Amino acid sequence: MATKSRTPTIPLTEIEHAAFCRPEDELPAKSLAEEMAVNIRWQKIPTEYLRCSAEELDERIHQVRQKLGADVTVLGHHYQREEIIKYADFQGDSFLLSQEAASRPEASFIVFCGVHFMAETACILCAPHQQVILPNITAGCSMADMAPMEDVEDAWEDLQDVLGDHGGIVPVTYMNSIAGIKALCGRNDGAVCTSSNAPAVLRWAFERAERVLFLPDQHLGRNTALKLGIPLDEMVVWNPFKRLGGNTPEQLRRAKMVLWQGHCSVHTRFTAAQIQAARERYRTMAAAPCAGTADGDGPSVAFAVEDCIVRGGIVIYSGETIGSGWTQALLGDLERLTASPDIDTLMRGYLESALCAFHHLTAELDSALDR
Repeated sequence: MATKSRTPTIPLTEIEHAAFCRPEDELPAKSLAEEMAVNIRWQKIPTEYLRCSAEELDERIHQVRQKLGADVTVLGHHYQREEIIKYADFQGDSFLLSQEAASRPEASFIVFCGVHFMAETACILCAPHQQVILPNITAGCSMADMAPMEDVEDAWEDLQDVLGDHGGIVPVTYMNSIAGIKALCGRNDGAVCTSSNAPAVLRWAFERAERVLFLPDQHLGRNTALKLGIPLDEMVVWNPFKRLGGNTPEQLRRAKMVLWQGHCSVHTRFTAAQIQAARERYRTMAAAPCAGTADGDGPSVAFAVEDCIVRGGIVIYSGETIGSGWTQALLGDLERLTASPDIDTLMRGYLESALCAFHHLTAELDSALDR
């Protein structure tokens, strides 16, 4: 078997999320010297920038932005702070931003204000002459870091050995994964999915093989499979630190879903009780479709809410008749969404135990589907 004996590890990015993500609404920007004083990881930066105040850095960014003009496109992920978003040409979720970058061939430089896998996706979609720049080359996603390339390659080799003559298996990876895993899926007739098209991609995959290896978010894979009618007893979790992922050959052959043991370190801070309490406070409630819970009961949070649709990377759920009431949920500063002409009334909710500020907006969108 290809799976090696490894010592279990926790991605450094997950530790950083716990250490530095705070639920205050107003976090003042700091100088780079102050950031690095608490061991924030960063590539080498010229000393002159370390000594600049936040205000001085802001002025420098403004000057360079004006000088470069259309030769640079700045992408700002939803989760970024307002100090960054104000300079962004496009704001959105990771895949949408990469598509927007590809639509600007006149820009020689793409500055992606996000994490590593997002910049990789932009590299894949952009033209050869475009250079993608990640301001902090060490900025990572803890979930993507839970599926290192070597571990996934070993797992895929083992699965081929066990399942090759037993109906096969198709690899499907969530967009929040490294480029190498996306390439592995492509080489092996698999696919890359988003949270909104995951059900369609799984249906497509099951037309091609009896099983799916879903990476790296076990909760998105599990919750999507449940909604497609696949029971829990036909799913197994692949632990990369154990032989055959901690499963027997018979368990793997009986399974329809092989779920990589990965998760979003923020989503796991939610519990079904919190979602229920929030729903009692508001007419409708939202949760990410890949949410798990602190006690490891993955599906309970996602199924504490009703059906959802996704518009432009924003997950929108309704517990009532479509059009009568909506809640939009995103990590980060959702006040930027108030410019939408569809929003008449706003209310903000807060889940206090979350690692980051989760701002929930309740809006009256009576004509949302009539446009």
